[in-house]
Amino acid sequence: MSRKTIKVSEFKAKCLQLMEEIKQTGEEIVITKNGVPVCKLAPAKHKPKTLFGAHRGRIIVKGDIVAGALDAEWEAQQ
Repeated sequence: MSRKTIKVSEFKAKCLQLMEEIKQTGEEIVITKNGVPVCKLAPAKHKPKTLFGAHRGRIIVKGDIVAGALDAEWEAQQ
């Protein structure tokens, strides 16, 4: 993965534009001074107020996850 790099002088001139670009794309930009990386500009990560629903849309259930559990005989019932 190659990161975009930008000179500090160019960053100063385009700061607000670059911030909006990062907000849209989610990509980081490394800011260099005399060819040496000094910092990186990255999108802010928002911490949810609660963990409930934090993985909504990330987990996919395929098939019936309850059917096998209802048909199986549990050791505790024996």
